[in-house]
Parts: sequence; C-alpha cells; structure tokens
Amino acid sequence: MKATITDANFPRTADGRVYHLGLRHGEVANRIITVGDPSRARRIAQFLDASPQPFTLESERGFLTITGAFDGTPISIVAIGMGIANMDFFVRETRECVYGDMAIVRIGSCGSLIETLPVGSYVVPRACVAITRNYDYDFTASAGVNAEAQIEPYHISKPVTANQTLHDVLVSKMNEVRPEGSEGVVVAGNVVNAAADSFYSSQGRITSFHDHNETLIDRLIETVPDVATLEMETHHLFHLAAVYPTTDEVVRPSTQGYDKSPIITRGAGEFTASHQSTQYPHEHVVKRTGPICASAVQMVFAQRQSLAFITPDEVKHREEWVGKAVLKTLVTFPLENVHPDEGSVWHTAVVSHT
Repeated sequence: MKATITDANFPRTADGRVYHLGLRHGEVANRIITVGDPSRARRIAQFLDASPQPFTLESERGFLTITGAFDGTPISIVAIGMGIANMDFFVRETRECVYGDMAIVRIGSCGSLIETLPVGSYVVPRACVAITRNYDYDFTASAGVNAEAQIEPYHISKPVTANQTLHDVLVSKMNEVRPEGSEGVVVAGNVVNAAADSFYSSQGRITSFHDHNETLIDRLIETVPDVATLEMETHHLFHLAAVYPTTDEVVRPSTQGYDKSPIITRGAGEFTASHQSTQYPHEHVVKRTGPICASAVQMVFAQRQSLAFITPDEVKHREEWVGKAVLKTLVTFPLENVHPDEGSVWHTAVVSHT
C-alpha cells in the first residue's frame, strides 16, 4: 500500500518524505552534486569517504540520492534524469529537506557550438540562457504566415548568472586536479551556455517534424554574446538559485516525540534505501533557509559543427577528472549556515573527523 500524502500543495508522506525524491530532513546535505545519469552518480560516489558507508536512496520516480562525506564534509550526489521538470523537482524538494545555505554544482554533458571547444573539452559557464519552444507559433503554417504575425518559433531568454565565487573556485579546482597528459584539454570558464527545453527542436536538430528551427542556432549565436554550448538543465538551476528568497528566521529543528529509530510509512516498492536517517531532539539553532549558490561544469560530448561525438573511454576519464574537481570545490566553498549533524545520515562522518 502506498503512503498517505498529507498536503496536495507540497506533497509529503506522514514521516516527512517529499513526493518525487523520497527524501526527508537529514538525508540530503547542504553541498550537492547533481547529475543526470545514475551510473555517473555511483561512479563519483566512489570518491566519498569510506566511513560512514554512504546512504543511498532510490525513489520510485527514478531519482537516486547518495549522501556521505568527502574529506569529512557532508556531500550529496543526486541523479535526476534529464530536462527542466526534473531539475525543478530536484531543486525545490531538496530545498525543503535541508536547513541553512545550499551549494549545488551540476555535472553534465553538452554540445559545443564553436570550433575552439572540441569534443572532450570542459565548460564552466558564467551564465546561461533558456531556449523554449513557442507554443503560440503555428508550426503547421507556412513561414510567411508567422512572419506577418511577427512571432518567432523559439524564445531565447535573458542570461542568468552562476554564483561568481562558486564558479571561480570550480574553474580553479578543474585546473588544480588536471591529470597528467591533459595539458591540451580546454577548460573554458568565460562562456555562456544555452539550455533548451528539448533535445531536438529547441537545440536546432532537424528531424521529420516541421520544427521551423533551421536558423535557430545562427540566431542564438547572433543574439547571445559568448554563447558556446547547448544542453537542457543548467538555466533552470541558475534561475531558481537566483530568485530564491532567503530569510533570517531561525529554527530549532527538533520534534517532540522523535525516538532513535526511523519512522517508515511508505509502502513496499515506493523507495529503497541502504539505511535510514534517525531523528533526534537536539539544541542546534539554524536559519530555516539560506541562499542557494549554483554553478555547473559540462563535458563536451558532441561537436555540432564537425558532428563528432565522444567515445565511451573518453567519458570515463572525463568523469573521474570532473568528479574529483567538483568534490574539492564543494568542500572548499564556505557555507555560513548548515543543516544540523544530529540525526543525519552523515552524523557519523562528522564525528569521525573531529
């Protein structure tokens, strides 16, 4: 039997688990790496500290969360799949599961639009625009009909910037952990990324559909200075981080009646977890919500001009480099207010490194 949902506005189970990610307080850290591919999340998690054993939760809706520590600092790695909607689920639901400030870095893949970023390059975008399909455009009509109405088939947004400090640390760490023999690999930090709402039409790919996107890439390059890459998620991450309202309200995250055993109310098959968080009464006082600092690093998998595509062996080497760099970035990046250790799945990690 599935668990009872207590609030249709922001659905949670009776024990406080959010609807899509399946998490509750104490199971996700303030510092988060987000990826699309669950196998990528597991490969990066191999660099986490051995003790304590990382907490792993797979939700019924396809989200994977791995929470542990790196150099004694709590870190979560969350695989979210693809697209704007999944990024929205991830940011909003993790925000409601962690007190204090947040630092989020997306590790993803992208396509390059310029010759100076060949396959295998890395991009740490300073800003991002969104490309969205215009549903008011008549895709069944001739181009002339829409031209008369002065309607474009795709909307290109204004840019939204990454957190500058987090961006700069990330660029520095990418070069700091650069492996031997990689001197010629580009790490570009002064570029703009474009995030599309689809893989095909809004990225200018031509299929059997009449998407009216033949000139989209040219228009993008003409209208957005320094645009260099295309993917699907980063703009929404940057946007939500930029608009999130912070508060000076402080809370004492404890609940009368909590005992030292986990409360499990979700039905069989709803999620799987390697072990459960325990929730303890404690005296820690923390800001309810703080800023969300966001950045991203993307591996160039496709070169849109040459049509080249990365090989599986190259992907493995690129993931190892970027995984280590982002972990080092997050543990270096200062956060003033963090979630209490007591009752969290990383509590043992903090104790063991003090």
